[in-house]
This record gives sequence, C-alpha cells and structure tokens, in this order.
Amino acid sequence: MGQLGLGRHFRRLASRLDGVFRADGVFAHDRLRFVDFVDDVEELLEEVAWQEWGDKEAVDGFEEYVLQHYSG
Repeated sequence: MGQLGLGRHFRRLASRLDGVFRADGVFAHDRLRFVDFVDDVEELLEEVAWQEWGDKEAVDGFEEYVLQHYSG
C-alpha cells in the first residue's frame, strides 16, 4: 500500500481485519476461510481505490493474484 501512496489507509484497514490472525501472525483458519478473507480485503481495497482515485477497478486482480500465489 505504501508503494501505491496509500499507506495512510493501512491502520484503518488493519483494524477492520482484527482477529483474523493469531498473536503469532498465523492466519486463523478456524475463524475465517482464507478465500473469504481475501474477498473482504479486496472489498476494502476497492473502497480505498474509489476514495483516492475514483476507480475501484484499480485493484482488480488482487483476489485472483493472492489465491493463485498463496492458497496452495
């Protein structure tokens, strides 16, 4: 987010994702499915992209990218 100039939004987004990671930083699969988490994050990023650029399409591909690279 910092590379895109959106770093100031990180704290707000992070607080909305509270509880999906354990204290050790591991994703809490027993609390939320990973695909649902990624979908939620994409929606949050769309909100930020809309506020900043008036274009929520700017983050299209995020969900697909993450699922291809990190869901195994």
